[in-house]
Amino acid sequence: MSRLDTASLLSPSPPPIKPRRRGRLLPSILAVLAAAVSLFLLAVLRSPPTPSRNLGSLFLSLGSNNTAAFHLRALTLHPHVAGTKANSLTAAYVLHAFSSLSIPAHITPYSVLLSYPVHRSLSLSAGPGRAAKPFSLTQDTYPNDPYAVAAAEVTPTFFAYSASGSVSAEAVYANYGREEDFAHLASRGVDVAGKVALARYGRIHCEDIVHNARAAGAAAALVYPDPLEYGGPAGEGTFPNSRWLPPSGVQVGSLFRGVGDPTTPMWASSEGCERVSVEDAMATDDMPGIPALPVSARDAAEIQRVLGGAEAPAGWQGRDGSPVYRLGPGPAVLNLTYQGNDTMATIENVFAVIQGAEEPDRYVILGNHRDAWTFGAADPNSGTAAMIELAQRFSMLQKQGWRPRRTIIFCSWDAEEYGLTGSTEWVEENREMLSSRAVAYLNIDVSVAGPVLLPSATPQLDELLLETIKLVQDPDNSSQTVYDSWVKSNASPRIQRLGNGGSDYAAFVQHVGIPSTNLIFGEGPGYPVYHSLYDDFVWVEKFADPGFRRHVAAASIWGIMALRLADEEIIPFDYMSYTTELEAYTKVVEKETEGTAVSCSPLYNSIRALKKAAAKVNSERKDIQRELSSKQLSKDSMRIRALNDRLMQAERAFTNREGIFKQAWYKHLIYGPSEQNDWDTASYPGIADAIATARRSNTSASWKLVQHEVHRVARAVAKASAVLSGSLT
Repeated sequence: MSRLDTASLLSPSPPPIKPRRRGRLLPSILAVLAAAVSLFLLAVLRSPPTPSRNLGSLFLSLGSNNTAAFHLRALTLHPHVAGTKANSLTAAYVLHAFSSLSIPAHITPYSVLLSYPVHRSLSLSAGPGRAAKPFSLTQDTYPNDPYAVAAAEVTPTFFAYSASGSVSAEAVYANYGREEDFAHLASRGVDVAGKVALARYGRIHCEDIVHNARAAGAAAALVYPDPLEYGGPAGEGTFPNSRWLPPSGVQVGSLFRGVGDPTTPMWASSEGCERVSVEDAMATDDMPGIPALPVSARDAAEIQRVLGGAEAPAGWQGRDGSPVYRLGPGPAVLNLTYQGNDTMATIENVFAVIQGAEEPDRYVILGNHRDAWTFGAADPNSGTAAMIELAQRFSMLQKQGWRPRRTIIFCSWDAEEYGLTGSTEWVEENREMLSSRAVAYLNIDVSVAGPVLLPSATPQLDELLLETIKLVQDPDNSSQTVYDSWVKSNASPRIQRLGNGGSDYAAFVQHVGIPSTNLIFGEGPGYPVYHSLYDDFVWVEKFADPGFRRHVAAASIWGIMALRLADEEIIPFDYMSYTTELEAYTKVVEKETEGTAVSCSPLYNSIRALKKAAAKVNSERKDIQRELSSKQLSKDSMRIRALNDRLMQAERAFTNREGIFKQAWYKHLIYGPSEQNDWDTASYPGIADAIATARRSNTSASWKLVQHEVHRVARAVAKASAVLSGSLT
């Protein structure tokens, strides 16, 4: 593929970049950028790499924690929500950073539906006719906060795409806002209809909490971060004295349960494209349909103190020292008003391309999103800083004559926080090209929020991931590798799967079927200051990564995997891991359907065929590698190309054009989002949803649907086997 062809995939006509001005913001960012470029040039001139050393070892030796820290500080000087001038300036910053490294870069914009607050208010009274106390709905800055001035630029706390409206009603406490929590309230005779549901984060995300509240009949919803999960042990203190969320901290987010631009469902938001109206987009079931606000633990505690009714169960209570939580309804009355502005706005994806030498039409894609609800130091700009640091190392390798066999594409996504919007629109626009040419997608959202590696991948990348983390030094203990610390920190270390909608890998895995990974150094499923005012550079520097060695380790893992995927003659995929996983999932289905007429034989038969095909491919790999070593085979042999095509395309076969039942955008039949929590991965999602439905109705027709879903998955696995084996029936 020519250089022009690669450019056409990324942008039909890369537009000239004209950064928008915003008072003092532009000079401060550009000044930092100039300093960063100077540091880079100084580093290159001071210690030129030795070209004779092994490429992987050389790459690892070039890591720079100072570079990662510098870029993170520059990117997080100001809050930068998608669609704002501030976020456009971060796009210009990233573009300039890549261009300064002599990596061709450009911006591809999209016009999409975003959402911003216009007016919010919330007050509490102890009952009808009683005086109401207003809440400030603000997050407090902390003593000596270096970002106190910039904090005034933070968008007021809100939920994107919340319905506008005013509600005055009694409060009801709904625990984590899950379906089972609302079912428990119903079983206790607590009527949610017409009330304001108060729920806490900790099990599912805000969009699903509000969706469940609406389904239960609530007129509005409030969601807060309970100190039990976010405040740490009583007496330990909060940020800036510890890593925990201050009492005024609010976790904002998006209530859109879909993906991409809501006005272009299932197709790309290209210039001049068909669109549904904003009114129609906001009226779909993927939107919340009721007013909702995020609130702080401090405000929620005040509501709990006034709430009456029965005492909540033990599992619904807070940490020691919290008020006793009661179910309601009332006598607490909440007066909630929200007015939003749901409007079309421009977002900007940034791309940088290192053209491949032998196979420029094969793409190894690395991605991270750039937009943030506030300062975004951990989420997502710890990942952005790691990506720029990684690109700097690749640039240094290029100066020594390295050029990858396959093309490497860096992607800085916009509007991820609203619904994976930037990545989804680009993947939808380039779906056919990506389907035929993408080798793998390597994602980092938050690169660092804690000390422990938390890896996720599609199974054929397991072995590559494990081999890589055995090469990278543990950032907190130089006497061991990341692999050693990962094993020691987990009773049963496990690579998680990518069926959820939690980050930008979703479009690649779920919509197209591209092998993917996601990496984070963290501590559990989240971190306390997530999506709050306090996700700033100080929090990362003090608690997430003192010394910025974890940033470098994340970039090292990311980069080594990219190097191997881009440079090795045979793509390092191993599908034997897939067969082991599929067998385990099928045993679960067998147990769940015990006593019914459902048979898992079709699945077991197709898995056996996949195992045979995977063994055949592994044998072919060894034969070709032997011939390459003995110079009996050229590196540009069509046998290598044909084998690589089969390795690439096998993952595509796990997708189905009709998609998952009631979730048609999600095409992958092995991994998908849970019906009740789209941030959770379901194995065999279609089968899982069908079983849940059958258990509720317990009809012959519902169990036949389960059997149908079993056959659908079995057909997908059989197709993957055929692609991998490379033979027609």
